[in-house]
Amino acid sequence: MIELSKVSAKGQVTIPLELRKKLQLTEGSKVAFITDDNGRIYLANSSLLALKDVQNAFDGVAEALGIKSEDDVAEFVKSSLKE
Repeated sequence: MIELSKVSAKGQVTIPLELRKKLQLTEGSKVAFITDDNGRIYLANSSLLALKDVQNAFDGVAEALGIKSEDDVAEFVKSSLKE
């Protein structure tokens, strides 16, 4: 899919509706511009990008703590609050 948008005198662009939907962008959302080694530029919803980073950072933590179910999570939270 190719969508076009003009750059205004202030350097602003309107992100086409279909792309906003795909990126789950709403008024006030922040976007991230990511460049790769080939000079390509990617646009991402910065909130979703941050959430993915957090998920990756915690990958394997539940297993290491022996958490296998929602009940295990509830028990872990209760025990953490007692400390």
